Amino acid sequence: MSNPSGTPAASAHPLPSYLQADHLGPWGNYLQQVDRVTPYLGSLARWVETLKRPKRILVVDVPIELDNGTIAHYEGYRVQHNLSRGPGKGGVRFHQDVTLSEVMALSAWMSVKNAAVNVPYGGAKGGIRVDPKKLSKGELERLTRRYTSEIGLLIGPTKDIPAPDVNTNGQIMAWMMDTYSMNVGATATGVVTGKPVDIGGSLGRVEATGRGVFTVGVEAAKLTGLALEGARVAVQGFGNVGGIAAKLFAEAGAKVVAVQDHTGTIFNSKGLDVPALLAHVKTRGGVGGFAGAEVMNAEEFWGVDCEILIPAALEGQITKDNAGKIKAKLVIEGANGPTTTEADDILNDKGVLVLPDVIANAGGVTVSYFEWVQDFSSFFWSEDEINARLVRIMQEAFAGIWQVAQEHKVSLRTATFIVACQRILHAREMRGLYPCGLPWSDFSQRWHIASATNPGAPQAPGKAAPTTGRFFYVHGMGAPRWIVTVLDSAESLGGKPQTVL
Repeated sequence: MSNPSGTPAASAHPLPSYLQADHLGPWGNYLQQVDRVTPYLGSLARWVETLKRPKRILVVDVPIELDNGTIAHYEGYRVQHNLSRGPGKGGVRFHQDVTLSEVMALSAWMSVKNAAVNVPYGGAKGGIRVDPKKLSKGELERLTRRYTSEIGLLIGPTKDIPAPDVNTNGQIMAWMMDTYSMNVGATATGVVTGKPVDIGGSLGRVEATGRGVFTVGVEAAKLTGLALEGARVAVQGFGNVGGIAAKLFAEAGAKVVAVQDHTGTIFNSKGLDVPALLAHVKTRGGVGGFAGAEVMNAEEFWGVDCEILIPAALEGQITKDNAGKIKAKLVIEGANGPTTTEADDILNDKGVLVLPDVIANAGGVTVSYFEWVQDFSSFFWSEDEINARLVRIMQEAFAGIWQVAQEHKVSLRTATFIVACQRILHAREMRGLYPCGLPWSDFSQRWHIASATNPGAPQAPGKAAPTTGRFFYVHGMGAPRWIVTVLDSAESLGGKPQTVL
C-alpha cells in the first residue's frame, strides 16, 4: 500500500485506561485502519485523534427477573463514537461474546459507514452480553425494556437512534420504541429504526443490507470484468444479509455453491436452490440438514472454488490463518469487520478485491435513514421508491470510492476511510471546539491590539506570558471583556479566572 512521499508514518497513540494494549480486540483492528488513512488526510490530520477516542461510553447493569423467579444481571453497552455530522446511528446486538472493545469498534465503523454514503449521522452502537436463545420471549422482552430504560438518557430521535443487529429484529425495536415512548410520555417512532411497518417502519428495510451488498458487488464486477452469469458464490451467514444477497445474486444468474452458518456448512457444485434454502432456514433456524446439498467441513469452506465470497456473519472471520486459502476474486463484506488487518494484506497481495464493510453493508443504515425521515414527516414511500433511492446512493458512493482508490493506488478499504474520515474531520473542524480556547500567542496579539485602543486597560495578568498555557475567553455584558484562565503548563490547572479587558 503506497503512501504520499515524505509523509511520516502514523505515530503511536495513547490508549484509554479501560483498554489493555496487548488485548485490544476489534478496536485494535479499527485503530490500524485509522493509522493507514492518516497520511491522506492533509491538514485535517491534526484532528485525527478525534477518530481514536469515542465521544461517550455508557456501560450499564441490566437486571431482570427470570421466569423461575431468580434475578439475573447482564452487562449492557451504548457507545457514541462521533456525533460531528449528526445524531448517533447504529444497531444493538444481543450476543454472549459482546465486549466493550467490540462495541467501540462497531460504533467507529458506523461513523465511517454513515459518512461514506453521506447520510447525516454520526456513529454509535450498542449491545448486551447475553445468549438470547437461552431466554424465553418474556425474559427477552424484560431484558430489552430494562436495557432501553438504562440507556434512555443517551438515545432519542435527534440524539441517538438504535437499530437491529445480531440477534435483534423488528420485535426488539418495537419494544425499545414503546419503552422509550412510555418513559418520555409521547409516542416517538423515530427513536429506533428497523421497526415493523405498522408502527413506523419502512418498506424495504429488512432486505436493505443484503441489497446493498448485491449492488456494490454488481458495480465491482462491472469494473473488473467479472461476469455474474454462472459466477460461483460462497456465503457465510444466511440471515437478512447473506440470505438476501444470495437470493439477488442467484436471480442475476450466479450460482450459490456453498453456505455456512452456526448450524453447519453445506455445498453443491451445481448451485444450491436458494429459495428452498431460505424456506428451510426460516423453519429450521439454520442451513444444517438442508436436503439439497452435501455437508462440508467448516474449515474447508474458506477454500471452496468460487468467484465471489460474502462473509455475512460476525467480525474476525477471515484471518491470517485462512486468508491464504481463499480462491475468490471478489470478497464482499456483508458483516461488520469480518476481515482482520493481516488477512486484508494477504488478500491484497493475492490480488483479491475486497469490498469493505463500511461501504458494502451500508444499505441497511441508508434505508434506516429513509425510515427516520419518513417517521419525522409521517409520509411513507413505496418499496420501489426506496429500493431505487438505495441503489442510486450506493452506486454513487461506490463510484466515488473507486475513483479515490485509483487516484491514490490504495485498497478500497483505505479509499473508503479517506472519503469518510475527511467528511467527519471537516465537520469537526468547521464546528470547532467548545469551550473556546486559543494559544497564548494569539491572545497576546489580540491583547496588544486591544490595549492600543484602550490605554486605560490593566496590564496582562500575573506573570510573564506562559509559552505552553492556553486560556478560555467569553464576552461579558456591555463592553467586550475577556475572562482569562492562565496556565503555567499543561499540568497546572490551578489558575484563577481574571477579568483582563
